[in-house]
Amino acid sequence: MRSADSSDDVDVVRRDVLKLLLAAPLAPFAIFPADIERATAAVHEELVKSGQFRPRFFNADEWRTVRVLADLVIPRDERSGSASDAGVPEFMDFILREYDAMQTWMRDGLAWLDAESNRRFTKRFAATSRAQQTAILDDIAWPKLAPDEFKDGVAFFSRFRDLSASGFWTSRMGVRDLRYMGNTALAAWPGCPPAVLRKLGVSYKRA
Repeated sequence: MRSADSSDDVDVVRRDVLKLLLAAPLAPFAIFPADIERATAAVHEELVKSGQFRPRFFNADEWRTVRVLADLVIPRDERSGSASDAGVPEFMDFILREYDAMQTWMRDGLAWLDAESNRRFTKRFAATSRAQQTAILDDIAWPKLAPDEFKDGVAFFSRFRDLSASGFWTSRMGVRDLRYMGNTALAAWPGCPPAVLRKLGVSYKRA
């Protein structure tokens, strides 16, 4: 889940996530950058046109759980909005409609989450308190520390977290959150910043 302990820590987490997305585009799901870009654009267009989104894969109970869980993975902070603010649940719904191979683990995982929540708190996951939700996630968020009886929950949450990150950091909000400085016209090129030149141990050669 996204940490908001300090701006430096948050920046490190974001950079690490971006590196992972660029290096391995959700290989276990067989989803590649072009697919992610298409999903992001389609969701944005649908939201702009209608002002609302009606899920076609998720049922009503699953949709509530997905929105709650995505916001626990990437909550709103002082820098940007949450996963649901960025349209991550909508992104997931589009991806799952397109890729049949992903549907079973998502649906089974959401059912596991509700079953575990009902076992502990006699409520569906989305209806429990934030502290109760966090208690469940703490048991499945760290694969190497999780008890064997939670292996199904661990596998689901790892995939859900990766898909949440892909949806968020390819959204317009996510790109702004990364403070990406590309795709901007410059009237003049001022050259590489002196601090960077010193770090690299190079300099401009005078003509």
